[in-house]
Amino acid sequence: MFGAVSGATLLADPATFSAVVVAVVLVGLSKGGLGGAFAMMGVPIMVLVMPPLQALALMLPVLLMMDAVSLWAWRGWYDRATLLVMLPGALLGIALGALAAAFTSDAAVRVLVGMVALGFVVRMALARRDAPAKGQSGWRGGFWGAVAGFTSFVAHAGRPPFDVYALPLRFDPRVLAGTSVIFFAVVNAVKLLPYAILGQFDREILLTAGVMLPVAVLATLMGAWIVRRMRAEVFYPVMYAMLALVGLRLVWDGARGLLGG
Repeated sequence: MFGAVSGATLLADPATFSAVVVAVVLVGLSKGGLGGAFAMMGVPIMVLVMPPLQALALMLPVLLMMDAVSLWAWRGWYDRATLLVMLPGALLGIALGALAAAFTSDAAVRVLVGMVALGFVVRMALARRDAPAKGQSGWRGGFWGAVAGFTSFVAHAGRPPFDVYALPLRFDPRVLAGTSVIFFAVVNAVKLLPYAILGQFDREILLTAGVMLPVAVLATLMGAWIVRRMRAEVFYPVMYAMLALVGLRLVWDGARGLLGG
């Protein structure tokens, strides 16, 4: 099996094949609506068997495939106001990420995003249980949209900043899932051009992404199936727990990178 694909793709051995499949499954579950923790585990798993820049480049076309499936699975479920306040900031964040790509430390970005995620979870844990849902805010939405666009470009780590703004709005889980799907479908599509200009793609990357297409589709549909059957009182605690795990993992990975570990 490996001989059929190893010559033209990055899947040169069973260890690499297994790591990429596991990463794609976890990211697909997240893209289906199950939250950001699984997505944040994808690239670190692939980094175990390939260079970080190669892992990031491979993940982007896979994310675009998943976005297409997610847009179909969550069609009709979204909040227009959230997209209107967050997407302009996201485009600015992507532009800043592209400009900073040559000298931005991935480890520093991971620590920053992780600290933001953990701080948000702590604040929500200390908040009153009967506190009302927050309303839309142009400046907050624009700011967190920009942070999400920037961190998504440099580290595929845009979900924690998105959640910091979107979770307090307390949407129906299906509306939150559908809104996040549209937001990141736009973000990932826009990222495609600067990634290509920066020379991040080659034939091996694209062929490997193509081989992973069936896995990406099945995992994304499975994530959507799970979320559609979760009640809000179960969904939100799970989301906060996942965000905490994301934050801890990002801070750990980033600190190790900064310290040279």
